[in-house]
Amino acid sequence: MPNIIRSLIALLAFAVAALAPASAFAAPEGKPMPGFVRVRIETSMGNIVVALDARHAPKTTDNFMKYVDDGRFEGMHFYRASRAKSDAHRGFIQGGIDTDYRRALVPSVPLEPTSKTGIKHVDGTISMARHEDPNSATGNFSIYVGPAPGMDAAPGRPGYAAFGHVVAGMDVVKKIMAVPTCCGEGPMFGQMIKQPVTIVRMVRLDGKAQPTTIVRPWLFQPTGKPRTPPARP
Repeated sequence: MPNIIRSLIALLAFAVAALAPASAFAAPEGKPMPGFVRVRIETSMGNIVVALDARHAPKTTDNFMKYVDDGRFEGMHFYRASRAKSDAHRGFIQGGIDTDYRRALVPSVPLEPTSKTGIKHVDGTISMARHEDPNSATGNFSIYVGPAPGMDAAPGRPGYAAFGHVVAGMDVVKKIMAVPTCCGEGPMFGQMIKQPVTIVRMVRLDGKAQPTTIVRPWLFQPTGKPRTPPARP
């Protein structure tokens, strides 16, 4: 094969890879990915494996892994499923500590928005949920089905903190997004999952767990608090 043809094929393959969504680069759960930390999210509807981009979003990845290593997600839920009005197969699911502030690590740390990382909200992206303040994210996150450019950086908008992508279990993500919803307030109206999907636990698949020494009050305190709206995606 002439060298020029080989070069054209190589350039074409590179272009396709650059345009492909992050979820297209699925890797087996047992295979490490350089620069990424993989986490298995075990839910009552099946397992999801995410690869967190520690190279481009180190602060956001470190924050999330503190929650994982501390067991702060155990027994929590996916509580929100947002489906696009124009296409019910596009949207996101949201989960985490919800409003159980006993599990929150405070103060919240400055996370890296897409304006800093360049990570886009495409199919399979995992991103931190927050309030209006770009640095208000704690222990809630969203996983996207289909692209969500409105969450990316734009002039006058830093974007949300996308920090990884799903490498296994997108079928579980889609099943969760399809469950019946109701209720909610403001932008979350009609998006709260009627029977929240339990996050049984999260398991670090790469590196050694580094739990914090911060007290875990949820282990010995009853909740006893009414539910209030959680952070937006």
